[in-house]
Amino acid sequence: MRTLLAIVAFTICWPWALTANAQELPQVHLNAEGLAPRPIEQLTGSSIVRYYALAWQAMGQALESNLSNGVGDAFTGFAKERLVRRVAEQAQAGLHVRIVDHGHQVKALFYSTDGTAMQLTDRAELEIQTFDGNKLISTDNSAHTYMILMTPGADRWYVRDLEEVPAAKP
Repeated sequence: MRTLLAIVAFTICWPWALTANAQELPQVHLNAEGLAPRPIEQLTGSSIVRYYALAWQAMGQALESNLSNGVGDAFTGFAKERLVRRVAEQAQAGLHVRIVDHGHQVKALFYSTDGTAMQLTDRAELEIQTFDGNKLISTDNSAHTYMILMTPGADRWYVRDLEEVPAAKP
């Protein structure tokens, strides 16, 4: 009986594992030239790019599935609280969002001398599709600008704050 349950569980979970691994991370390009008060080491820069891309992937999956159980691997603090709340609110309204990510141009603005915080800006090219059930109700295909605060954990960097900057009015 245990073997049968294990086979059933593996069969049910296997397609999800394939799609999760096959899904590409968003393209993130980091510019850290002229950063003060200290420069970013190459390994730190690579880690920031990887974990920021993973955060966007986790956010996209949470907003599309209306399940926020995986966001704690990428988000913490205010960013995590807001994302979990947004997922719950859209699920309650019967909506979900699909983000088609066309890449991020990230600029490092500040890296603390003790290495405990990094402030970044992101110009993200996104197509944001909002669905009511299976019906597409709106699409926004444009650049979005974000202010980000990332902090290190034991083995990774986390998005602690992610705020969209309103577009300047002409």
